[in-house]
Amino acid sequence: MEINTFIDHTNLKPDATEADIKRLCDEAREHGFATVAINGCWTASAAKRLEGSGVGISTCIGFPLGAMATAAKAFEAAQAKADGTTEIDMVVNIGRLIAGDDDYVIRDIAAVVNAAPGIPVKVILECCLLDDGQIVRGCEDSVAAGAAFVKTSTGFSKGGATLHDVALMRSTVGERCKVKAAGGIHNAEEARAMIEAGADRLGTSSGLAIVAG
Repeated sequence: MEINTFIDHTNLKPDATEADIKRLCDEAREHGFATVAINGCWTASAAKRLEGSGVGISTCIGFPLGAMATAAKAFEAAQAKADGTTEIDMVVNIGRLIAGDDDYVIRDIAAVVNAAPGIPVKVILECCLLDDGQIVRGCEDSVAAGAAFVKTSTGFSKGGATLHDVALMRSTVGERCKVKAAGGIHNAEEARAMIEAGADRLGTSSGLAIVAG
């Protein structure tokens, strides 16, 4: 298992500077991480710095609450594609999901998928705020809307990825889409456990520690 290829090397801090993002990109290039996961204002500069490296860019939109207008999320997605992103991580409308408004949730996700054609979209469910039934519905809604991944967490709420949630998401989506575990993954042991539970990708700011073993 080449664990580096699972990692979205992450810096989503509000106080991240351009120097921080450049360092993140250079670390991702050095270690062969899958992508860097960043806020949208850094996408264009990251695309330039990573050109030809084989490292992708996961731009986070509707982040971290997911509660903005669908049109705003779609605009962010289109801008991210124009700026050179290779993947998009979007936050689901959590309140609508909890309330059972699946039609809204599907439309919200589909608007992002359609605004950035050809760009894989990862849907962040924020599992720590959901029960198992809501997680299952969130997965089904994401698949119905054309998402490429379902993702556990933003890392900004009250909890991160758990093995239970990853396994539940994997069993729900099967091979119809992929699963990303994010939030609270600090070392190689935790990372491998998430992969064994069914994660295809890991979002973490501890990528260097993980590859160091």
